[in-house]
Amino acid sequence: MQQRRMLLVGLVSVVLGAGAAVGIVEGFDLGGGHTSTVVEEAPLAAHDDTSSSGDSGLTARDIYRRDAPGVVYIKAQVVQRTQSPFDFGLPQEQQGTATGSGFVIDKDGTILTNAHVINGASKVTVQFANKQQVDAKVLGKDESTDLALLKVDPTNLKLVPLALGTSKTVQVGDPAVAIGNPFGLERTLTTGVISAVHRPIQAPNGFQIDDAIQTDAPINPGNSGGPLIDATGKVIGINSQIETGGSGSNGNIGIGFAVPIDTAKRYIPQLKKEGHVDRGYLGVSTATIDKSLDGLNLPAKHGALVETVTQGSPAYNAGLRGGNINATLNGESIQLGGDIITAVDGKEIATNDDLTAAIANHKPNDRVKLSILRDGKPKTIDVTLGDRPASADTTATSTTP
Repeated sequence: MQQRRMLLVGLVSVVLGAGAAVGIVEGFDLGGGHTSTVVEEAPLAAHDDTSSSGDSGLTARDIYRRDAPGVVYIKAQVVQRTQSPFDFGLPQEQQGTATGSGFVIDKDGTILTNAHVINGASKVTVQFANKQQVDAKVLGKDESTDLALLKVDPTNLKLVPLALGTSKTVQVGDPAVAIGNPFGLERTLTTGVISAVHRPIQAPNGFQIDDAIQTDAPINPGNSGGPLIDATGKVIGINSQIETGGSGSNGNIGIGFAVPIDTAKRYIPQLKKEGHVDRGYLGVSTATIDKSLDGLNLPAKHGALVETVTQGSPAYNAGLRGGNINATLNGESIQLGGDIITAVDGKEIATNDDLTAAIANHKPNDRVKLSILRDGKPKTIDVTLGDRPASADTTATSTTP
């Protein structure tokens, strides 16, 4: 059986080749032949009830002309420490360059990208559409959501901020456009559709990012941090990961994932102000209850279904229960039998995103009241939130809450 792998889609070149996150070293022959930027002229019409705004559908050419000037090419000088087999096991430092994408979000020079693009960077530079290259400062990063903010001096720069839409109304089949720098090919545009929503993906520190957007718009190493754009030209996600077909291939097989823009919008103010996200920690993995789960006959039409509870977490100590019945719906594995969280401190919880936001609005040691359904009966549980660990125990599943 062919092995499938999930990869972060930053592009890394390391001097000695070891430790490259995506296994691609600058200088490899990437297959030769002709490489072109995809530009479609047909309208990318979206239904009025699913688009991010009332704007009419734009062509891919329109979107590229409007948004590409705001997409930047990021180069991060990184240092990796590795064990050398020739120096009695002493660690060695290797210099390397990680490259990826990002996009301008305001006139002050703030740029949004993925945390894994700039992790371990000693120096970061960004290059704009006019080839102008400037140094950037890392304002903040959050590995739990794979988000990072950079800051450049806006003086003498013609900044083109991209409009941020919403990921809440995105539906399967909606048009999608990605702009980024795959394999260092600057400002490449690719098109596709939204293939799925509410996908869980793993953050660089092992925690789970909920409600990721799956797309078949081709994204490849180097696309990390670039925008996923809807038919109105607004950003709905930050391209972050791809799934590969194994056999040493790191290229796109039509399955890419983007961090939802609503997640980014929630944390941008704190990253700007404090440089990190200080969030409360619950310690559960959940599934959003919506129409896609109607066939499971759950006792609620909305809420967050608890699938797993991390041992020793605040949720575990408070007695919250995860699922113990495996079920499959539309090819997705769901754990049934768990508690359903319907409210936090009296505020309704309709989705994973609502639960994440409710917990993230609290600090460690805050006490919250969870309204749940257990075996169809309402119940209230008090939980004292903990400190979010720096990384997740990958043997147990944890989400952002």
